[in-house]
Amino acid sequence: MHSGQPRRPEPSVIPINSQAEANLRFIRQTMERAASFTAVPGWGLVWMGLSALAAAGVSAFQPSGAHWLGVWLIEAAFAVPYGFWAMHRKARKLSTSLWSTNGRKFLLSFLPPVVAGACLSVALIRGRYDDLLVPCWLLLYGAGVTAAGSHSVSTVPIMGGAFMLMGALAFFTPMGWSSVWMGLGFGVLHVVFGVLIARQHGG
Repeated sequence: MHSGQPRRPEPSVIPINSQAEANLRFIRQTMERAASFTAVPGWGLVWMGLSALAAAGVSAFQPSGAHWLGVWLIEAAFAVPYGFWAMHRKARKLSTSLWSTNGRKFLLSFLPPVVAGACLSVALIRGRYDDLLVPCWLLLYGAGVTAAGSHSVSTVPIMGGAFMLMGALAFFTPMGWSSVWMGLGFGVLHVVFGVLIARQHGG
């Protein structure tokens, strides 16, 4: 018997398969965005590498260790601010921030070995162990890049490992090779991996 009450419309049913596919697609896209995030600017690394190659050429003809060190301090005064500016620029291009979760993880992983390297450099210079500067710089910079690379694309920790390998090899060569190792490490490696990062993950 008809009760006289209006019949309620049946709710539309969304197939479970469609919901699952949409959820999986959202999760996959979120993970891909997180995995592809990198604060490392490819072309920025290339320019840093080219400036290091120029510094290596200049430092090779310096008359003393103090002059040699002065060349690389000037290079660092350019490369460090430029590197952070390039990272900030790329982060904005990716519509993110260096202070995002991934950005903070990257920076907090990279900075401790680099700060340790700066402090160790002062101790080595004061103790007149200048021949250990270049191996330590390469090793600790590589350690910072490797640690930070765990929060970035796979090319970054590989680059860090290459720096560490080069630093280890530098321990077994005479001090006269210092400019060569600096050019190969901070010059050639930055250029090679910068081009790879730029092509694979955007400038």
